[in-house]
Amino acid sequence: QVHLMESGGGTAQSGGSLRLSCEVSGYTSTDACMGWFRQVRGNEREGIAAIDADGTTSYRNSVKGRFTISQDNAKKTLYLQMDSLKPEDTGLYYCAVGEVSAGCAAHYRGGTPGPLLQYGMDYWGKGTRVTIPS
Repeated sequence: QVHLMESGGGTAQSGGSLRLSCEVSGYTSTDACMGWFRQVRGNEREGIAAIDADGTTSYRNSVKGRFTISQDNAKKTLYLQMDSLKPEDTGLYYCAVGEVSAGCAAHYRGGTPGPLLQYGMDYWGKGTRVTIPS
Protein backbone atom coordinates (compact mmCIF):
# COMPACT_ATOMS: atom_id res chain seq x y z
CA GLN A 1 0.00 0.00 0.00
CA VAL A 2 1.39 3.38 -1.02
CA HIS A 3 1.37 6.13 1.55
CA LEU A 4 2.58 9.74 1.34
CA MET A 5 2.69 11.97 4.37
CA GLU A 6 3.58 15.64 4.34
CA SER A 7 4.95 17.56 7.31
CA GLY A 8 6.63 20.86 8.04
CA GLY A 9 3.80 23.24 7.32
CA GLY A 10 2.96 26.08 9.63
CA THR A 11 3.05 29.84 9.91
CA ALA A 12 6.04 31.90 8.91
CA GLN A 13 6.66 35.60 8.48
CA SER A 14 6.84 37.17 5.07
CA GLY A 15 10.41 36.77 3.92
CA GLY A 16 10.90 33.76 6.13
CA SER A 17 11.47 30.08 5.37
CA LEU A 18 9.81 26.73 5.85
CA ARG A 19 10.88 23.24 4.86
CA LEU A 20 8.27 20.72 3.86
CA SER A 21 8.91 16.99 3.94
CA CYS A 22 7.03 14.14 2.31
CA GLU A 23 7.69 10.60 3.46
CA VAL A 24 6.85 8.00 0.83
CA SER A 25 6.26 4.36 1.64
CA GLY A 26 5.19 1.39 -0.46
CA TYR A 27 6.03 2.97 -3.82
CA THR A 28 8.49 0.96 -5.88
CA SER A 29 8.59 2.58 -9.33
CA THR A 30 12.01 3.80 -10.43
CA ASP A 31 10.60 5.85 -13.31
CA ALA A 32 8.41 8.24 -11.41
CA CYS A 33 8.16 11.96 -11.05
CA MET A 34 7.69 13.35 -7.56
CA GLY A 35 6.19 16.76 -7.11
CA TRP A 36 4.74 19.41 -4.87
CA PHE A 37 1.41 21.04 -5.53
CA ARG A 38 -0.51 23.67 -3.68
CA GLN A 39 -4.05 24.91 -3.48
CA VAL A 40 -4.57 28.53 -2.66
CA ARG A 41 -8.04 29.38 -1.36
CA GLY A 42 -10.47 29.85 -4.18
CA ASN A 43 -8.11 28.52 -6.83
CA GLU A 44 -7.44 25.17 -8.41
CA ARG A 45 -4.57 23.03 -7.22
CA GLU A 46 -1.38 23.91 -9.09
CA GLY A 47 1.98 22.28 -9.61
CA ILE A 48 4.85 24.26 -8.10
CA ALA A 49 7.90 21.97 -8.20
CA ALA A 50 8.86 18.53 -9.42
CA ILE A 51 11.78 16.18 -9.69
CA ASP A 52 11.94 13.51 -12.36
CA ALA A 53 13.54 10.09 -12.07
CA ASP A 54 16.69 11.37 -13.79
CA GLY A 55 17.04 14.14 -11.22
CA THR A 56 15.74 16.95 -13.41
CA THR A 57 14.05 19.60 -11.30
CA SER A 58 11.34 21.96 -12.47
CA TYR A 59 9.63 24.95 -10.92
CA ARG A 60 6.63 27.13 -11.45
CA ASN A 61 7.70 30.64 -12.43
CA SER A 62 6.21 32.17 -9.30
CA VAL A 63 8.45 30.11 -7.00
CA LYS A 64 11.58 29.84 -9.13
CA GLY A 65 14.61 31.09 -7.24
CA ARG A 66 12.80 30.89 -3.90
CA PHE A 67 11.82 27.22 -3.57
CA THR A 68 14.09 24.19 -3.91
CA ILE A 69 12.90 20.62 -4.37
CA SER A 70 15.13 17.73 -3.37
CA GLN A 71 14.90 14.10 -2.37
CA ASP A 72 16.70 11.67 -0.15
CA ASN A 73 16.36 8.28 -1.78
CA ALA A 74 17.72 6.44 1.23
CA LYS A 75 15.08 8.01 3.46
CA LYS A 76 12.44 7.89 0.71
CA THR A 77 11.64 11.48 1.49
CA LEU A 78 10.87 14.44 -0.74
CA TYR A 79 11.61 17.96 0.46
CA LEU A 80 10.59 21.47 -0.47
CA GLN A 81 12.75 24.24 0.94
CA MET A 82 10.77 27.45 0.76
CA ASP A 83 12.62 30.74 1.22
CA SER A 84 11.62 34.37 0.80
CA LEU A 85 8.04 33.40 1.53
CA LYS A 86 5.24 35.72 0.49
CA PRO A 87 1.62 36.00 1.62
CA GLU A 88 0.54 34.62 -1.76
CA ASP A 89 2.35 31.37 -0.89
CA THR A 90 -0.33 30.68 1.70
CA GLY A 91 -2.20 27.50 0.93
CA LEU A 92 -2.48 23.76 1.33
CA TYR A 93 0.60 21.94 0.04
CA TYR A 94 0.49 18.40 -1.28
CA CYS A 95 3.14 15.97 -2.43
CA ALA A 96 2.43 13.46 -5.14
CA VAL A 97 4.15 10.74 -7.13
CA GLY A 98 3.42 9.15 -10.47
CA GLU A 99 4.77 7.84 -13.75
CA VAL A 100 4.01 10.95 -15.75
CA SER A 101 4.28 10.43 -19.48
CA ALA A 102 7.36 12.27 -20.82
CA GLY A 103 8.23 13.30 -17.27
CA CYS A 104 7.11 16.24 -15.17
CA ALA A 105 9.68 18.56 -16.76
CA ALA A 106 7.69 18.55 -20.00
CA HIS A 107 4.74 20.06 -18.14
CA TYR A 108 6.90 22.79 -16.64
CA ARG A 109 8.48 24.01 -19.89
CA GLY A 110 6.34 27.12 -20.00
CA GLY A 111 6.86 27.76 -16.31
CA THR A 112 3.19 27.29 -15.55
CA PRO A 113 2.18 23.64 -15.58
CA GLY A 114 -1.42 23.01 -16.50
CA PRO A 115 -3.99 20.79 -14.85
CA LEU A 116 -3.00 17.75 -16.94
CA LEU A 117 0.03 17.22 -14.72
CA GLN A 118 -2.19 16.31 -11.79
CA TYR A 119 -3.86 13.53 -13.75
CA GLY A 120 -0.53 11.83 -14.22
CA MET A 121 0.17 11.64 -10.51
CA ASP A 122 -0.90 8.33 -9.05
CA TYR A 123 -0.67 8.91 -5.32
CA TRP A 124 -1.16 11.95 -3.12
CA GLY A 125 -0.59 12.98 0.45
CA LYS A 126 -3.29 14.67 2.47
CA GLY A 127 -1.59 18.03 2.53
CA THR A 128 0.06 20.37 4.98
CA ARG A 129 -1.00 23.97 5.47
CA VAL A 130 1.33 26.91 5.01
CA THR A 131 0.30 30.36 6.23
CA ILE A 132 2.19 33.55 5.53
CA PRO A 133 0.33 36.49 7.05
CA SER A 134 0.38 39.75 5.17
